[in-house]
Amino acid sequence: MTDLRLTPLAASLPSTVPFVGPETQERARGAAFDARLGANESTFGPSPKALTAMAATAQWQYGDPENHALRTALAAHHGIDPAHIMVGEGIDGLLGYLVRLFVSEGDPVVTSDGAYPTFNYHVAGYGGVLHKVPYRDDHEDPTALFAKAAEVNAKLVYLANPDNPMGTWHDGAMLHAALDTLPEGTILVLDEAYVDCAPDGTAPDIAPDDPRVIRMRTFSKVYGMAGARVGYAIGAAPLIDAFNKVRNHFGMNRSAQAGALAALADQTHVEDVLVKIAASRARITEIAAQCGLTTVPSATNFVAIDCGKDGTFAKAVLEGLIARGIFVRMPFAAPQNRCIRVSCGGPAEMAAFAAALPSALRDANGG
Repeated sequence: MTDLRLTPLAASLPSTVPFVGPETQERARGAAFDARLGANESTFGPSPKALTAMAATAQWQYGDPENHALRTALAAHHGIDPAHIMVGEGIDGLLGYLVRLFVSEGDPVVTSDGAYPTFNYHVAGYGGVLHKVPYRDDHEDPTALFAKAAEVNAKLVYLANPDNPMGTWHDGAMLHAALDTLPEGTILVLDEAYVDCAPDGTAPDIAPDDPRVIRMRTFSKVYGMAGARVGYAIGAAPLIDAFNKVRNHFGMNRSAQAGALAALADQTHVEDVLVKIAASRARITEIAAQCGLTTVPSATNFVAIDCGKDGTFAKAVLEGLIARGIFVRMPFAAPQNRCIRVSCGGPAEMAAFAAALPSALRDANGG
């Protein structure tokens, strides 16, 4: 069949994905990675209670299409009404639904140049027009983002706090105050995937019924459930209810729902993981310093290492690490692409990274 009868928009888009998965790279190199430190997964794993709950789930049953138990537990965890919470297939899935609700061909959307690319992917998929502003001092720039949103009359403006790929963060009170400059009719998409890793005060004190903001959270990071794909949004009840117009009502599988419910109840495991993340961030910084490199202060479960030159050099370092069995990633926009991004891991992963980095740097420097 030569004529697929795609829509003009679909026909104009590249057939691609925002990220090349480590499995793809493993197939290409014919070997598994010794350390998987590129996708910001939690190598520390989920709560044992979550694993038990998932294993005990009746696989022949669909998941609850209303995610009632999980939404109720999340509401209690945050001290809000369940009407302010929507559960979905990770933040990626929720971003897709949100963009579908608000963006059609030609609609303006604002983000940072080099910020999380999956959001851009969804905007392109619905024909939106992306307007980008640069980072400032390796931070996303709320002032520039909101000014650009006013300039183009954006429907959505995306901001991650803490940021991916740099790991930097803004004070929550500052972000809350900055909302006064958000143009009327624009919604701030506040991606808080890493906020559990961040210092107290990073999350702004925003009322759940504030119609200007929708917040995105995940079980993929400190809860260690990236493979289960569980995320949730917090927002004003009318906006949350609008997701029911477009979402896949059976998109959440029953095991994921049960695992997330058990994981949320095991905050002792979360506290233990946060201690391990802090230790690993310190170790990554130490490994970098031993090689004469600096790191960007991080409030996430990864660290951006400044390779000291440009994106071409950082890519050579990255390729040297991959050739030595260490999966890492890097930012894709200058000047942040002078860095490589290394996820936190346990002692074995850190030892493998420490062994590979010096030789990868030597190769990138021409031996």
